[in-house]
Amino acid sequence: MRVDGKVLVVTGGGAGIGRQVVLELLRRGARVAAVDLRPDGLAGTARLAAAGDRLVTFEGDVGDAAAMAALPARVKAALGPVDGLVHVAGIIQPFVRLKDLDDAAIDRVLRVNLEGTLNVDRAFLPGLLERPAAHLVNVSSMGAYLPVPGQSVYGASKAAVKLLTEGLYAECIGTSVEVSVVLPGAVATEITANSGVAAPGGAAAEEAGRGFPTTSAEDAARILVDGMEAGRLHIYVGRDAKLMNLLSRIAPRRAVHLIEKRMRSLLG
Repeated sequence: MRVDGKVLVVTGGGAGIGRQVVLELLRRGARVAAVDLRPDGLAGTARLAAAGDRLVTFEGDVGDAAAMAALPARVKAALGPVDGLVHVAGIIQPFVRLKDLDDAAIDRVLRVNLEGTLNVDRAFLPGLLERPAAHLVNVSSMGAYLPVPGQSVYGASKAAVKLLTEGLYAECIGTSVEVSVVLPGAVATEITANSGVAAPGGAAAEEAGRGFPTTSAEDAARILVDGMEAGRLHIYVGRDAKLMNLLSRIAPRRAVHLIEKRMRSLLG
């Protein structure tokens, strides 16, 4: 689906990839509703966009099912019927092993990443099915197929998002709705701070990241929107996401050992 002249909703639009997706869609002529939990982030996106009445912002928590159910009508009143959804909002977990992860952290990750995806998709899908052409995009992660030490619950939540989106793709065959799942590798964003998680620091973090390619948030947004307009089911963001997907299929044990060796220092 070409985005020019279309109405799209972007969750997580106040920072990181979500903010850059908002800006990229606006550059391509779309009208955009940006949704985020943080009003200051939305205000920052609006200042960068300077898009006049083609951008509206909504403060909202994707984990709040009632708030998300009410959102399509609010967007329609502001911009018109929604043609596309790009669900970016998500968080990571504290960098600890599963045995050390408390119940509150587990619940929070699942509430935002999995329940939030269900809430947003279920809210907007009925309206998308009524449009002559529409697109639903969920952002998963390279962590959906490559386990990262200290991010096991996060990876499980993103694996669920991947399979959920693939299921929606199957269910929407023969309808007007295209479906894509985005699988980013390492992207330069502030997801650690935005997740309320302490970032590993010092020499250990520097060593873990050495040699890993990092995609800018701007490039990630461009790749995402390009893939959306091309109608791809899987949109891989970054050379690392592509290469590790291939390795995890060909030699899954080797892929796990490789990432564990590289990232184990983050656990101390």
